[in-house]
Amino acid sequence: MKRPSPKANKWEDHYSRLARKENFPARSVYKLQEIQEKFRLIKKGDRVLDLGCSPGSWTLFASDIAGEKGVIVGIDLKKADIKIPSNVRIYNCDILEIDDVLLSSIGRDFDVVISDMAPSTMGNKSVDAARSYELCVAAFNIANKLLVPGGSFLCKIFQGEDFKKFSEMVRAAFDTKKIFKPQSSRKASKEIYIIGSGKK
Repeated sequence: MKRPSPKANKWEDHYSRLARKENFPARSVYKLQEIQEKFRLIKKGDRVLDLGCSPGSWTLFASDIAGEKGVIVGIDLKKADIKIPSNVRIYNCDILEIDDVLLSSIGRDFDVVISDMAPSTMGNKSVDAARSYELCVAAFNIANKLLVPGGSFLCKIFQGEDFKKFSEMVRAAFDTKKIFKPQSSRKASKEIYIIGSGKK
C-alpha cells in the first residue's frame, strides 16, 4: 500500500486540527469557506439546501453566513454530528430515493443548493468517478426543481469521463458556470467543484 507523503500528512493535519479548534466536525468546511470567499454564493437571509450534509460542517458554515433570517435544510442518509442551530432543519434520507412528497415538505424557492456528496470509493478511479457523476446528476435534478430563478448551485464531482457532460449540463441551466479546486483539497484528489450562478 502506498503511504501518503509526510508533506501530505502535514497538509491534512493542519486542516483537521483547525476544524477541531473551530468546532467543525470535518476539515471540508475550509473548502466551502474558500468557495464562499471567492464567489459569495450564500448571502444573509438566504434559503440554502445542503445535499449530503453529514457530518455537518457545511451546514454549520452556511448557517453562520445566512444568519437568523436564513434557513438551511440539510439532507443525508447519515445523521449530522452537530448541535443543530435554530435556522437549520435536517432530513435523514437517501438523496437517490427522494420522492415528490419529501420534496414538497422540504419546500421550494431555495437561493442556493450546495452538494459535497461523494460516493464510498472502491479504489477504481473509473468506477468512483461514475458513482460521483450519479450523485451529481441527482443533486442537479433537485436543484433544477427547487432553486429560485437566479439561484446558485455548487457541486463536488470526481473528474472522469462524465465530467464534461455534467459541466455542460450546469452550463445549459445557469447563466455562468465556474470550475474551482480549493487549496484545502488534496492535490492528488480528483475532486473538483462546479459552480452554477444565475439559474435560468
